Amino acid sequence: MTEQTIPEPVAAFIDAVNIHDEDAFLGAFTPSGAVDDWGRIFTGREEIKAWSDKEFIGARGTLAVEEVDTTGGTITVIGDWRSNHANGRSKFIFETEGDKLAKMTIREG
Repeated sequence: MTEQTIPEPVAAFIDAVNIHDEDAFLGAFTPSGAVDDWGRIFTGREEIKAWSDKEFIGARGTLAVEEVDTTGGTITVIGDWRSNHANGRSKFIFETEGDKLAKMTIREG
């Protein structure tokens, strides 16, 4: 595996997640941003917060990044996800819009 830098705004987002900073986590998304968690779609900060309270920030999740790929406007991060809700190697696919996240898709890594 080659050491790669995680592009912004994804790097700041992962930092916010790993320190459980809910405000920075939610602020990373555009107002109409979305999370696709294995096919379950949460759109807008209110829905994302409700999901995150149970399964992401609220579950004290952390991501140890193992691989990064940037293709076009998509940034894919594969890493070891650990939380009180779920654990395991996961793939996070980020679509950006300016300096915000338009969509985060979570799949099996």
